[in-house]
Amino acid sequence: MNLNIVGKDILRVDGLSKVTGKALYPQDLYIDDMIYGKTLRSDKSHAYIEVDIKEAEKIKGIIKIFTYKDVPINHYGVVFKDHEVFCREKVRQIGDPIAFVVGENERVCKEALKKIKVYYEEIEGVFNPIDAMREDSPKIHGDTNIVYHYKLKKGNIEEGYSNSYVVVENTYKTHMVDHAFLQPEAGLAFVDKENILTVMVATQYPHYDREEVAAALNLSQEEVKIINTNVGGAFGGREDISLQIHLALAAYTLKKPVKAIYSREESFIAHSKRHPLIMKYKTGADKNGYLQIMEAEIIGDTGAYASWATNVLRKSGVHATGPYFIPNVKVDSYAVYTNNLFAGAMRGFGATQVPVAHEQQMDILAEKLGIDPISIRMKNIFKKGSVSATGQIMLESVPIDRCIEEVVKNIGFSMSVGRG
Repeated sequence: MNLNIVGKDILRVDGLSKVTGKALYPQDLYIDDMIYGKTLRSDKSHAYIEVDIKEAEKIKGIIKIFTYKDVPINHYGVVFKDHEVFCREKVRQIGDPIAFVVGENERVCKEALKKIKVYYEEIEGVFNPIDAMREDSPKIHGDTNIVYHYKLKKGNIEEGYSNSYVVVENTYKTHMVDHAFLQPEAGLAFVDKENILTVMVATQYPHYDREEVAAALNLSQEEVKIINTNVGGAFGGREDISLQIHLALAAYTLKKPVKAIYSREESFIAHSKRHPLIMKYKTGADKNGYLQIMEAEIIGDTGAYASWATNVLRKSGVHATGPYFIPNVKVDSYAVYTNNLFAGAMRGFGATQVPVAHEQQMDILAEKLGIDPISIRMKNIFKKGSVSATGQIMLESVPIDRCIEEVVKNIGFSMSVGRG
């Protein structure tokens, strides 16, 4: 095969500007007559709110303070429209946006933030996804906190246990992770000479941003343009809306260029996180170390908003068995609302967390059977022709055995039992 890119030394067109520091990121952008915006965010996890902006509006240099009353359609979200551009009656997590202050400079905006009065009537929150699944738990949205339930079943569960010589049952937990990209969120919005609302922002999904900005402002997509600037890291954390609609609303309303830059602290509470998972696993193998059964219940904490929870927890369920052939499988994977910071896309999309569980199960099974951890894997890994728990047939590119052999060779590990 004659490849044009793979294996070739191809010039990276943006490389020189980035290594020399000449690349422009959104916080570097400047337009004459530019004004600034700052977001007021909730410091409560779950509360009804009333907002008084009158004192803040009197500060010299403040141009306008935007609240939910200024947004034509106050909802957005990549899958479910469960976010509010600005919270109307209730905040659901620390960091929820309540108002957007626009002023002549950042200093007056910060001053105005301190003058906005938010009256909180705190209500009971729920911060553990297992608790959140109970019928009597506080509800984040609607009448249930269960956003999504993925089910997978293959083979005969009772037969799997009856064929198992050893069964291992454990619960594993992974924690919330921030993307911690180098460049915090920043952006600049303006109405161009052709009357097109333009938002310059570092994003992973400019086409989704365009849809969501247009919908919130009740505009056609043809009236909105998203310009993707240089991106200072993303890893999934720039797939959701952060400041795009705030900037667009201000620029469209005031007909002035509006810029906003998040601090690192604001960035931490404004964008999504990796889903923390609670994974209950039960895995069985016969005397020779061949897997017979795996049951898993996976509960994902999606926080106050769904974001990509359906996709992430589906992938967790699909990959729950790892790279192993298991004849009998049952998986239930849940995405659950809580009052924690919301979770969404992050590298691996749910497939990253489950190896913590299925690989420790393999190690414990090996120990109980007196088999070394390499051999039990070599017995059970996918090979060409293997069928996954979802029915996918491995037709090509299944080099797991060669990968393991290279690792074994380079670490000098001695296998006590052959492949079988």
